[in-house]
Amino acid sequence: MENNMTDCEDGEGGPTSLGDGHPRESSPFINSSASLDIEKSQQYDSKSMALFEEEIDTSPMVSSLLSSLANYSNLPTGSKEHEEAENEEGARPSKKPVKAPQLGTLMGVYLPCIQNIFGVILFLRMTWMVGIGGVFGSFIIVFMCCSTTMLTAISMSAIATNGVVPAGGSYYMISRSLGPEFGGAVGICFYLGTTFAGAMYILGCIEILLIYIVPQAAIFKIEGLEGPEAEIALLNNMRVYGTLVLSFMAIVVFVGVKYVNKLALVFLACVILSILAVYAGIIKTALEPPVFPVCLLGNRTLLSKSYDICAKVIEIDNETITTQMWRSFCDSDSLNATCDEYFINNNVTEIQGIPGVNSGILAENLFGNYLEKGNFLEKRGISSTVDPDIPTTNSNRYVVADITSFFTLLVGIYFPSVTGIMAGSNRSGDLRDAQKSIPIGTIAAITTTSTVYMTCVVLFGACIEGVVLKDKFGEGVNGNLVIGTLAWPSPWVIVFGSFFSTCGAGLQSLTGAPRLLQAIARDGIIPFLRIFGHGKENGEPTWALLLTASICEIGIIIASLDSVAPILSMFFLMCYMFVNLACALQTLLRTPNWRPRFKFYHWALSFLGMSLCLSLMFICSWYYAIVAMGIATCIYKYIEFCGAEKEWGDGIRGISLSAARFALMRLEEGPPHTKNWRPQILVLVSMDAEQNVEQPRLLSLTNQLKAGKGLTIVGTSVQGTFLDSYTEAQRADQSLRKLMETEKVKGFSQVVVSSNIRDGTSHLIQVGGLGGLKHNTVMVSWPQNWKQPECYQQFKNFIEVVRETTIASLALLVPKNISSYPSNGERFTEGHIDMWWIVHDGGMLMLLPFLLRQHKVWRKCKMRIFTVAQMDDNSIQMKKDLITFLYHLRIDAAVEVVEMHDSDISAYTYEKTLVMEQRSQILKQMHLTKNEMEREIQSITDSSRGSIRRKKMSTLQPQHSTEESASLVENPEDKSEADSHPKQVRLFQSKNEATSTNPTSPTSPTGKTVTCRDSKGAQKGMSESAPEACRDPLGMKPEWEGLNQTDVRRMHTAMRLNEVITKKSKEAKLVLLNMPGPPKNRVGDENYMEFLEVLTEGLNRVLLVRGGGREVITIYS
Repeated sequence: MENNMTDCEDGEGGPTSLGDGHPRESSPFINSSASLDIEKSQQYDSKSMALFEEEIDTSPMVSSLLSSLANYSNLPTGSKEHEEAENEEGARPSKKPVKAPQLGTLMGVYLPCIQNIFGVILFLRMTWMVGIGGVFGSFIIVFMCCSTTMLTAISMSAIATNGVVPAGGSYYMISRSLGPEFGGAVGICFYLGTTFAGAMYILGCIEILLIYIVPQAAIFKIEGLEGPEAEIALLNNMRVYGTLVLSFMAIVVFVGVKYVNKLALVFLACVILSILAVYAGIIKTALEPPVFPVCLLGNRTLLSKSYDICAKVIEIDNETITTQMWRSFCDSDSLNATCDEYFINNNVTEIQGIPGVNSGILAENLFGNYLEKGNFLEKRGISSTVDPDIPTTNSNRYVVADITSFFTLLVGIYFPSVTGIMAGSNRSGDLRDAQKSIPIGTIAAITTTSTVYMTCVVLFGACIEGVVLKDKFGEGVNGNLVIGTLAWPSPWVIVFGSFFSTCGAGLQSLTGAPRLLQAIARDGIIPFLRIFGHGKENGEPTWALLLTASICEIGIIIASLDSVAPILSMFFLMCYMFVNLACALQTLLRTPNWRPRFKFYHWALSFLGMSLCLSLMFICSWYYAIVAMGIATCIYKYIEFCGAEKEWGDGIRGISLSAARFALMRLEEGPPHTKNWRPQILVLVSMDAEQNVEQPRLLSLTNQLKAGKGLTIVGTSVQGTFLDSYTEAQRADQSLRKLMETEKVKGFSQVVVSSNIRDGTSHLIQVGGLGGLKHNTVMVSWPQNWKQPECYQQFKNFIEVVRETTIASLALLVPKNISSYPSNGERFTEGHIDMWWIVHDGGMLMLLPFLLRQHKVWRKCKMRIFTVAQMDDNSIQMKKDLITFLYHLRIDAAVEVVEMHDSDISAYTYEKTLVMEQRSQILKQMHLTKNEMEREIQSITDSSRGSIRRKKMSTLQPQHSTEESASLVENPEDKSEADSHPKQVRLFQSKNEATSTNPTSPTSPTGKTVTCRDSKGAQKGMSESAPEACRDPLGMKPEWEGLNQTDVRRMHTAMRLNEVITKKSKEAKLVLLNMPGPPKNRVGDENYMEFLEVLTEGLNRVLLVRGGGREVITIYS
């Protein structure tokens, strides 16, 4: 913690890292700590602070903290540093102290916002929008868009004043408020919006150049072309010149940002002078309206180039002479020529294009008149004679609509004119007091620009004739810029002012967009963008500039300003929407760190702003909105799955906490319904000396069983005390997390430190999970070497786990031979998953194979279910009932009923039971040292195995093996256990009853069976009245009489079941079978393990399943 002020998150930080350079929000320190070492040596010199001297690394003195905060400097890694770096190239002077930012509200926020908000749309499309949409409709559009930006500015002000905002502006605010996923998605959208804005400004610049300044410069000549051909020629000119201008601007930005910065004030002056010229012209129209005649034929507006005099004929010296207009509509210049029908039937009228404020034209322009592409611009109030039967000719002589217009199109085209409100927050690092300047400057700039826009809408409608307003390119007023015709003292003021302002705006977009991309890349949240975090030695984002120019070229190729504007509207609206969402979430969640200095905000205003943004997105263009949201969603999911993990204390995490708390409280209301039951698994693993997991395949099996769904807790226990073993526990936790990530197990790790492993495991079973989100299933590996003396405690712990899960009504899964289970990368192309349904455990046995087959490892395997029929069972009916049951369960599995007839207990069974009990007695009764006990046990075990081997060679069937495996069998003497699980013990109870009531007949060496009729022999040993052959067929009567006949019957059951299972499922990929509970009396623990070894002997992969005492599968919907 002593490096708290310089430590950065992974992927962030120092001068050579890819981090964003921002200090960690978890630290109270913000600035660089170059002199910390000196300060620390003096922090606790005072004897009055000696009480705290041991905490110097984690708890600095208040005086040191306040000094660090007061000296905070936050210059952005932006244009200023790049300019300084360029000026210092070669010299490399000693490091200068960083100057504190000096920009105030006016120069730092207000004027940059004004410059970015006022742009190409105001000069090129505002008059057209008023003419098409009417004053009323245009005012609504302006009011909606300005209201959206004002509400967004209020939300942004709250976020910006909630602590120090490092350089990075809107991207920083959104990412730190909504998290890396939303931050990255919105940051990319904001970047794309800024990039397409550059394309829009360049297209506007070319439009002004080719239409209003030097039309002769067109490479593809438009003269003489009509309709689509003229439109294509214009677009091709835009593409060629746009590409040239883009290349030139990119070179300027690459050479040095300082040139752009020095020209910024010039561009701003052009914008302000142009707007002042418009207002001056409006005032002049009230006093002396300018002369801008517009010629109408009937009510249609004529192209100014199609006539020299607004008349059909003129009289010169009492002679009637035809004009250029006559020659345009007639086949010759004689009065007897054949002329266009509409030209003959309608008169020519000349009206004033700008009648002035006092003319009353406002009433005529109040409502809109949307046009289809190719429609004539017609003046209201003037009638014309049109013969509907005669086709229209000479349409190239009139001013026509170039696109089909409608309300939503106008919204999409206009909205870019209100963007740019982030310019102040983007310069937060240069501000003297960002928390004061950003709200005041931004809101003041929006108020100013909104006022200008709204007054312009009204004043344009009050001053300019409707047909002139609808004339997008000024074709009816001698090719003049329509807003220029209104300006004073000359239209050229507006033309050149708008030209230079659009050039400046394009340069600023190409300057800002690469830096935004560089900031996102250096944050490290989008891995494939990391290359764009690099640049020149001075930090100039070279690669980001190249990508920006390439994307900008896409907008240039589109070539139409009206088509590009809605695209960037989408991206900006999405960015503003998430700014509002961030403010609303922080306000509603009431996070302790949410303490903005700006108090004039409310969550309802933020939600209103967010709703407006979302509405405007779909109003502008629903398909563009879907595409933009799709891009943002893809980026979000990419960051979520592949991006770097960041912890920024964001609001989305607060939502997650609130939602988790709500969900946990709901889960507490009661246990889940059977239809909703799924295994929530606690995986108990053991660690080696290096704190690595000893059974990694347990997590592979968990992943295959869970398929990423439900709760998984991977737990382990570390022996020792918490104080001494904390580091070891942390290392174990990291190992668990790493393995979970490798095996793609979605869940939680939990490490418990306890005085012994047994208690630690018990604690995990008891307290794992939280509230209603607790485990209902425990998975633990079979203790493979439990027979070894050094593993004595291991199998004891295992049996205690079985007992505890039984008491807690938890299901238990015990995979045997876990190392042979498939990894997640393996695939079974064929094979079977066999279920041996011996006792009913709530359906757990049938649910597990179904879940496993959802995973690609087991997907190709077929399911088979086996059940055991006894003497008094109708096996045919059992099979029919089971098929019907599986049909209702919607489980596809083959069914087989295995008939297990009662048989006599063999001598081999007695011998195996004898060896088992001898080993148990040795472990319990010999009071020897540990080493002596191990040697004694090994010798007895070896001799017993030799005895069994000899007997087997002479008398027993060859399929019986002396290798012990494992299995769990219900204790029939434990009445309470049997009462609590009556169904589970039925099979074993029946078999015990059978072996109790039926005669036992050990096999004689000659192969003949000797029958003992005394039924009490099963309980008390052989009866004294039994025949001699029955008493001692193998000469081992004294040893057999001492055996516990319950253990004999259990061993017999285990061997018979193993024989049947091995015969049917030897080649199965996985065998699942019921796992009986352990003996309640701990004296029989070793016997219990031996029974299970015998039960599962000869099987490769076995999953022992024990239900939790409740139904987990149902036939009902």
